[in-house]
Amino acid sequence: MRRDQLIRQWALLTRLEATQAGLTVSEMATEGGISERTVYRDLADLQAAGFPLHSEREDDETRWRFVEGYVFKTPRPIRASELLALHLARDMLGAFRGTVFHHDLERLWQTVESGLAPATRDFLDGIKDLYRIGPGPDHHYAARAEIVARLNQALSERRSVDIAYQSLKSPERQVRRVDPYALWFKNNTLYLVAYCHRREQARIFAVDRISMIQATTERFSVPAGFDLDRYLADCFGVMRGDTCNVRIRISPAWARYVAERTWHPSQHIQRQIDGGIEIAFRVAGLEEIRQWVLSLGPEARVLEPPELKASVAESLAAALALYDTGDLRAGEAAVSGTLRSV
Repeated sequence: MRRDQLIRQWALLTRLEATQAGLTVSEMATEGGISERTVYRDLADLQAAGFPLHSEREDDETRWRFVEGYVFKTPRPIRASELLALHLARDMLGAFRGTVFHHDLERLWQTVESGLAPATRDFLDGIKDLYRIGPGPDHHYAARAEIVARLNQALSERRSVDIAYQSLKSPERQVRRVDPYALWFKNNTLYLVAYCHRREQARIFAVDRISMIQATTERFSVPAGFDLDRYLADCFGVMRGDTCNVRIRISPAWARYVAERTWHPSQHIQRQIDGGIEIAFRVAGLEEIRQWVLSLGPEARVLEPPELKASVAESLAAALALYDTGDLRAGEAAVSGTLRSV
């Protein structure tokens, strides 16, 4: 319940910050779908937390707003290393350019930068050339800026939304009503964790595949028994399925590469006498771990479960057919058949 309270109070702060005219307690209660008593309690909590809110009597009503010209003062000057870290963070969140997240970060940087001497700014730009954020299959969410903004608003207001969504395996998009629980940034991709009214369970949606979004008048509360960390813990990537034990043999040549990384919180590594390793996981769903095994080629061999072993073998046979037969169409048919069986 504490999480819901913090989200509700953050939404209240956001609404107050967005208006110079201020808001009455009645307006805040109506917009937030809560009682006036809860609003008063939230305002008191926010004031106690140091947010400069005050009320004024105007035209027979009391309006609440931020103190004019308020700023949060940093407790000490910023160190040079902290300046560079903030400067680099702008590149790390490059996928979010054009969205509310990157906008606020840029505004923070501009505030800090305005107090720097031109020579200091030039130096930071130069030193940044010593660091590079590696290229990859980046997602650019500027094209989804409005969708990201509406999701962010729905999260803060605990409001259900209707989304037009096309899953990776679906030939057409579908309209679903969902209750947004959290936005999750994983492997440089933004996902929405939400309760799907159609499936009647929590699901994970790729924000890239949401083409339209419409807020509803419905409010929701996250079930008391839902734990986001526990829900995501078993995912090898982002897909979910039945939880099962997986054991894979890694060759001596690639053992160190695999062992020096944490691929999943549940992993357990057992070293072999020949220098190889056996790595074990307990994961929800086999599709993504199948892809991982295939990416290691002959350096990985599935020991269990049998269905994963068979699926990898079928995928390898289908890939080999592309090269052995010389007939591309035959290979494509084999791959298609394998995908249908997964």
